[in-house]
Amino acid sequence: MIDIRDFVDVDNATQNRRIFGDPDIYKLELERIFARCWLFLTHESLIPNVGDFVVTKMGEDEVIVWRQRDKSIKAFLNVCTHRGMRLCPSESGNSKGMSCSYHGWAFGVDGGLSAVPVEEAIYGPDFDKCKLGLREVPLVDSYHGFIFGCMDAAAPSLPDYLGDAAWYFDIWADVPGGVELLGPPSRTILNANWKSPTENFIGDAYHVGWTHAPVLAAMMGEVPPQASFIGDEKSFQMTSRYGHGLGIINNFGPALLLHECPELAPWMEKRAALLAQSKGPDIARLYTNNWDASIFPNISYLFGIMVFKVWHPLGPDKIEVMTWPIAEKEMPDDLKRRLAVASHRTFGPAGMLEGDDLDNFEYATRPNRGFVTRQGDLNLQMGLGQEREDPALPGVIGPFMSEMAQRGFYRAYADCLSSDDWTELEATTANWKQATLRK
Repeated sequence: MIDIRDFVDVDNATQNRRIFGDPDIYKLELERIFARCWLFLTHESLIPNVGDFVVTKMGEDEVIVWRQRDKSIKAFLNVCTHRGMRLCPSESGNSKGMSCSYHGWAFGVDGGLSAVPVEEAIYGPDFDKCKLGLREVPLVDSYHGFIFGCMDAAAPSLPDYLGDAAWYFDIWADVPGGVELLGPPSRTILNANWKSPTENFIGDAYHVGWTHAPVLAAMMGEVPPQASFIGDEKSFQMTSRYGHGLGIINNFGPALLLHECPELAPWMEKRAALLAQSKGPDIARLYTNNWDASIFPNISYLFGIMVFKVWHPLGPDKIEVMTWPIAEKEMPDDLKRRLAVASHRTFGPAGMLEGDDLDNFEYATRPNRGFVTRQGDLNLQMGLGQEREDPALPGVIGPFMSEMAQRGFYRAYADCLSSDDWTELEATTANWKQATLRK
């Protein structure tokens, strides 16, 4: 039995490289993280009508997310209950039902088995279709239109799972009219471990002025040195109980998009003025800042750059990256179109900054094929000991130029993998804040 504490030293902020490629650890991740935690499925704006559906993944389990007749949303494993054939081959669409291409079993929008070819003649009168519907995802919930699902019925509620991260999520998602994701998503297959991009987006400011220097020079005419992120008390990182975290830097968030979408600046300034009136000047300032964030285990977003990503695991060294631009629903249609173009050109599959990051993610994973290389440890000790509480900010706070949010991610990772169930996980994480603050 794997003891993940042998591979993740939370106190000393080191991680053994085996967690980025070991097949047995990956199997444990699928069981104790992806089959246990709340995972992003889709956004309500992408399936607005009865019968609308998208096909996505929960770990490596493929699911159909389907708008019901009563406008609620359910999710089902995308496998026929007869012989296990993949039921729906489409990425999205609208349908009142689906038929399996193998033997023709048909299922309704509610997941029930609605028809079986020559049922009476070959199965007889005692055949009970009610017991053979699609397997339903036990928990599905929405937070500001973002649909999440969870395979573990014993999990805490979605708001409780988001915890302190929900307060920050509200700042940009709970705006007048709400937000939406502009679909369909772009998709990229990448030879990388799923944790590498998630930890990068959660708080790696250290790489920005180095990895992205040539592109930033071309886009903005200047490159912020790594030292420029140090010492600004209005910039910070945050970590939370279940590993969600972020970094917020005190500068104008949409700056990188203005070369393609100059209209975004006056829009956000106008919205910030409204937020200042309704929620106060501190919230308005955070709204206009530049955010990098991840929700454990595999969701990331950049607010300001207006991009939302999911890193689906396809193995210990392979992922599918799904990317959507974020837009506010009340934005004019032309602004949404220009925003989508600017967002994809920056952090889409061929985005100017995305390409730099994808190289990093692949070449942080590929060396782990080496036997000796796998024996080494990785270091996340930047800013260790500078964690603090702030009465105005939920969660545990640290300097923006630190690796505190990444440490929080791996603390939660180790907690998940070392716990048999949610009861044990909640007991394990009950004193997470004191442990993070080293009290």
